[in-house]
Amino acid sequence: MNSISHAGAAPGSDGQLNSIGNVEVAPGSTGQLGSSRPKALISWSSGKDSAFALHEVRRAGEYDVVGALTTVTETFGRVSIHGVRQKILHAQLEAAGLPPRIVPIPYPCPNQIYEARMGEAVASAVQQGITHIIFGDLYLADIRAYREAKLAGTGVTPVFPLWERPTLPLAQAMIASGMEAYLATVDLKKLPASLAGRKFDLQLLADLPGGIDPCGENGEFHTCVVAGPMFARPLPVTTGERVERDGYAYCDLVMAEKDT
Repeated sequence: MNSISHAGAAPGSDGQLNSIGNVEVAPGSTGQLGSSRPKALISWSSGKDSAFALHEVRRAGEYDVVGALTTVTETFGRVSIHGVRQKILHAQLEAAGLPPRIVPIPYPCPNQIYEARMGEAVASAVQQGITHIIFGDLYLADIRAYREAKLAGTGVTPVFPLWERPTLPLAQAMIASGMEAYLATVDLKKLPASLAGRKFDLQLLADLPGGIDPCGENGEFHTCVVAGPMFARPLPVTTGERVERDGYAYCDLVMAEKDT
């Protein structure tokens, strides 16, 4: 999933904003036409939907993605909802060529605080000539309506490049593109804790219980992308311990230490 909100502000929200590329040139490059296209941010959650939305937008070439907006929970120093370490977040954005725009929020985060801080981030983006924000939302109409309502009148237009794509073929297309991701968070009301830390691959899709969306769009799970066509290089990420908190199972993903 992806979204302009992260810590329980908008239902199911979990993304961030950033952008820097367009035509699928090398990740991190804006290409020769960057200045002539509308500037956009990608709402970056660290997960597969925001990553694939970036990939699709760059392939289409309509927008110059100039940064990634991500909410980070100050209490834990991790990407909100996904629980991904900031070290991995920054490695993702470096590999994608996206300057980070971090929006810090507390835990728990009252909606008014979330909306105030996101409003400040949007206002700052407008001052820098950014006119669009790209979201990886798939089909939840209430989340889309929330984003559209909050951006109305700001000078920023939301873009939903994956909207209403059937989620099983979409999940298969993500995997076929070379994207690699781990399940970082699992909702224990819907899935067993043992799935936290699993790779998002065809075997996982086959193992999901009936009624679970293949892309986890209803919040069944959230992912962390470690490789794919939107990155200049794969990230050396390994799975760590699994913990349970507040009805969710989290797999602590860590950057592998380089040999010296």
